[in-house]
Amino acid sequence: MIKVGVLGAGGRMGQAIIAALAAEPDSWLVGGVERPGHPMCGSPIGDGLVVCANAAPVAHKADVLIDFTGPEALEENIRAALDGDAALLVGTTGLGVHHQEALDAAARSIPILQAANTSLGVTLLEALVEQASRSLGPHYDIEILEWHHRHKVDAPSGTALLLGEAAARGRGRILAELRLSPHAESRGARAPGGIGFASLRAGSVAGDHAVILSGDGETITLAHRAESRNLFAEGAVRAARWLVGRRPGRYRMADVLGLQASPG
Repeated sequence: MIKVGVLGAGGRMGQAIIAALAAEPDSWLVGGVERPGHPMCGSPIGDGLVVCANAAPVAHKADVLIDFTGPEALEENIRAALDGDAALLVGTTGLGVHHQEALDAAARSIPILQAANTSLGVTLLEALVEQASRSLGPHYDIEILEWHHRHKVDAPSGTALLLGEAAARGRGRILAELRLSPHAESRGARAPGGIGFASLRAGSVAGDHAVILSGDGETITLAHRAESRNLFAEGAVRAARWLVGRRPGRYRMADVLGLQASPG
């Protein structure tokens, strides 16, 4: 039995994770946290629990914390995990360099799994994109198209950037070196070997991603469609269970599936 605390318990992902935990016989929800003043604070979440505004007490009861909050809450959540000696799964996107440095420092003491997307299918897609990029080489243009619901704030999505990083690794580079400016802002022809992004925001789409590799005379498309947030929640719970008991360090969803991933 693993004990799980959910940070961001009032959000759509938090609620989906709580429901997924309830369906797992060997997982036990020990607390849910939201920012102070959130309308869900004080609301019941089952088994006599209510959503609270302080992560530290939850961390002391949990084996692992699942964090789907926002970048502004990450450092406080890291402190709580360290204080409670709990593993930490971070699903928050839009993180900056200082957030990554904070995660690196914390990973010297606790196991941390950071995932822009906790879908098992996207994890496999990431590996396929890296392999395709490596095999086809820089003569194939790469474009990444993503479509999300109207409420999503960041663009490109964290998953699109994850796939872009996989494509760049396949070419032995980092994404910052290959990422193209938005085509509407560029002047002249497309830079060879670059990686472009396009974002759509409309409706209630949970998440569509397509990686297009286009060469002279042929185009390969690797795609994933999320039909429900439940798949992200189920993947997060599986990853959290895997993370408990690991040595301190940084981990990825590829580790959960036992996929061989290039460093980077």
